[in-house]
Amino acid sequence: MRREHSPPKDRTAGDGPAFRVLRHRDYRLLWSCQIVSTLGTEIQRVAIAWQVFRLTGDPLQLGLLGLFRFAPVILFGLAGGVVADRGDRRRTLLLTQIVLLGTTAVLAALTAADRVSMPLIYALTFVSAAVNAVGQPTRQALIPALVPRAEVAGAMTLNVLGWQVAAVTGPAVGGVIIASFGVATAYAVDAVSFLAVIAALLLLRARPVLPELSVGGLAAALEGLRFLRSSPILLGVMGLDFLATFFGQSMTLMPIFADRILHAGARGLGLLYSAPAAGAVLGSLAMSVAPTLRRPGFVILIAVFAYGCCTIAFGLSQELGWALLFLAGGGAADAVSMAGRATIRNLATPDALRGRVSAAHSTFAMGGPQLGEFEAGALARVTGAGPAVVAGGIGTLVTAALVARLVPGIAAYRVGPSSADAPTGLPPTGPPLAKRPTAPAAGDR
Repeated sequence: MRREHSPPKDRTAGDGPAFRVLRHRDYRLLWSCQIVSTLGTEIQRVAIAWQVFRLTGDPLQLGLLGLFRFAPVILFGLAGGVVADRGDRRRTLLLTQIVLLGTTAVLAALTAADRVSMPLIYALTFVSAAVNAVGQPTRQALIPALVPRAEVAGAMTLNVLGWQVAAVTGPAVGGVIIASFGVATAYAVDAVSFLAVIAALLLLRARPVLPELSVGGLAAALEGLRFLRSSPILLGVMGLDFLATFFGQSMTLMPIFADRILHAGARGLGLLYSAPAAGAVLGSLAMSVAPTLRRPGFVILIAVFAYGCCTIAFGLSQELGWALLFLAGGGAADAVSMAGRATIRNLATPDALRGRVSAAHSTFAMGGPQLGEFEAGALARVTGAGPAVVAGGIGTLVTAALVARLVPGIAAYRVGPSSADAPTGLPPTGPPLAKRPTAPAAGDR
């Protein structure tokens, strides 16, 4: 089967700064519009947390938001990966963005009409998370088709940077919008932001067509799991991410910190949500100008340890300035870890399996913090918000130490002298699991 476009071939680009990847039109288009969409999503995140807190005042109800985001990841995550590996990933992603626009618009309309309720909020949260279970792996799997293999690491680094730039701006803007115009307006802004990604997807020139899967349904999902089982470092890194974010997740408690501990109100809540992203922007900028990571596994372990330390310090904070500083430190550490994980995952996974492996990664990466939100809310109901966050930070440190000891290959993992080379430390991927297209590329971008 013919690929109408293939990634440009530039075997020397891998050792340059990550910013060089922006010279590829399709990647640049999707990356920039995704920033706009993420900005809207972060505005919505502040709005929904503030709305639930104002409706209930209960940390457990805040924690349940995480549970309703987590359940679809478990139920539909692997199925989403199978969908991402079928047919036109661009079209699949386009459909998910249209549905997400619709769910956010419904939330805005119900809030404006004063007809919103907790069951409705939880139901719409569940539906959005289920759609994201398809959209997230599809987006991750589409990106390597837009850039040469040698620049995949740079593309993943810029993805983290772009996401964090939006994440640092979105919550602060969201806090101002909520304080000035109300929650319904914040939801409406998020709905409009989805139009940016929809426009970008319609303008993409690339039309990468995947070969038909040799198996379907459950068998296709199990094929992806078998590949992960044969890749202990990939599985170990994903497990580390899940456990660290499960214990270290504290974002669901931000309304309590803003209102009862730091006395900062809605604007302060926006700053608290923005602080981790501000630190992540600095971490991502450092990664984007640094040489390609040669020992990403070791860097991930150090970053997770630093994330745990910052989480503990935040939980002990009593002043807004210190709280913002420690949240920023944790965000910087998380950005470094994220870039390392994305590099390992994308260089180690065959294209025919990339959607399913991305879906498994999304299950770990999204499931950890969402389930962690429920755990944090439940624990905070008993111990208070501060002690709950401190306990989570300690759990993160213990997790990093245990994973480093049980999977020593993570710290020893090395990438070859060129980012275009297959990384060492993983078993060979073997022959393609589905027939590959043999026709020459129709052109480059």
